[in-house]
Amino acid sequence: MIEKLNLTMLTDYYEITMANGYFQSDLKDDIAVFDLFFRRVPDGGGYAIMAGLEQAINYLENLNFTDEDIDYLRKKGCFDENFLEYLKTFKFECDVWAIPEGTPIFPNEPILTVRGPVIQAQFVETMLLLLINHQSLIATKASRIVYAAGDRPVMEFGTRRAHGVSAAVYGARASYIGGCAGTACAISDRDYGVSALGTMAHSWVQMFPTEYEAFRKYAEIYPDNCTFLVDTYNVLKSGIPNAVRIFDELKPAKKGIRIDSGDIAYLTKQARKMLDEAGHPDCKIVVSNSLDEYVIQDILLEGACIDSFGVGERLITSKSTPVFGGVYKLVALDQGGELISKIKVSENIEKITNPGFKKLYRLYDKNTGKALADIITLHDEPAPDGNEYEIFDPNAIWKRKKITNYEVKELQVPIFEKGKLVYEKPHIDEIKDFCREQMKTLWNETRRFEKPQTYYVDLSEKLYNMKLQLLENAKK
Repeated sequence: MIEKLNLTMLTDYYEITMANGYFQSDLKDDIAVFDLFFRRVPDGGGYAIMAGLEQAINYLENLNFTDEDIDYLRKKGCFDENFLEYLKTFKFECDVWAIPEGTPIFPNEPILTVRGPVIQAQFVETMLLLLINHQSLIATKASRIVYAAGDRPVMEFGTRRAHGVSAAVYGARASYIGGCAGTACAISDRDYGVSALGTMAHSWVQMFPTEYEAFRKYAEIYPDNCTFLVDTYNVLKSGIPNAVRIFDELKPAKKGIRIDSGDIAYLTKQARKMLDEAGHPDCKIVVSNSLDEYVIQDILLEGACIDSFGVGERLITSKSTPVFGGVYKLVALDQGGELISKIKVSENIEKITNPGFKKLYRLYDKNTGKALADIITLHDEPAPDGNEYEIFDPNAIWKRKKITNYEVKELQVPIFEKGKLVYEKPHIDEIKDFCREQMKTLWNETRRFEKPQTYYVDLSEKLYNMKLQLLENAKK
């Protein structure tokens, strides 16, 4: 497994130079609070999916600097020797809270919070972003594609097009969380329990004198998994007739064809007609070939006859929006037991941060079970209690709404307490099931591909006013 590698040095170099700076400035034990959040939903969508937490936990549990790491840093010639000695016994001792994997998440809310000695809390920035950005991106894309497919299973077929080894393995995991039925990536089945799926390539068909012989030999070897790739030569003139011939002769228990090229809508409609007329209405039709949520939506509107999809490069790379854009920002310092809130100010309004050590709540309508809004409060504020609660748009405060008859759920849960893991990592099937149920809490308008309804992430009045005050102070 990839986690077996020591990934401590997989970090931006400035994380190490800052750590050395904190050490030499006697700041290393100052308590800091960092929030990980993202600013925009990929593809202009209405929601994203939290993923990558398990790998983030594994990373934090195994943080240590090897002798090789220390020797490398010493050779750079810019690090204090006492700092290098400190790294030899480096141990992660922070508190961590996070939103569980599979939860729908929205811009500017803290999806993971780290509180602890600044030298530690700062250092983990790069890997936390790398792991959560990537898997949240792919889980979100998978969720969109699965939604477009309706009740038809989607298989992740992108291993060979992924951007490297970990992108293939973790991408398959994230796709499964987002709703895919399985993956072509065998190692993800072995290590994470993501069902491995697949049949044959065009080269199998080409290896035999005829397409018929290729199909027959495959059926003899795998009588319970007879899905034939029928577009090596000609889908309608040879592929399907040869598949039908094998179905008639060997009568396999499971029958299917896969089409990987051409006009998918036209070919599947013709294929369905031919299969039904030949007495094989139970033969499933699988399609692949550069699919995404938009292509799937369009071909189904055209009446394509499809039972399942194999989606590759546009899923595993999230080709349409290949960057999630999560960031990790300092939001508070603990100075002698007093929390001092911090804010990042920018001329770009989108980059102004929400300050303070915070909590995050989701309000659900008691009648429908649908999510109404998320509320960010300061950590010592009382949670909304089910009584009338007024929410407002932080970017347009005149937009206000009073909510009643709702239930409240705190979204972040404890992961580490002073470096000790206190969270029980769920099995990936549990995460997938949880994600599926959580997606039912979103309105269809929020899941719409084009111009979705905005889901509001509100600030409490106290937090909003504090943010305004900090902005005002920053001008002085």
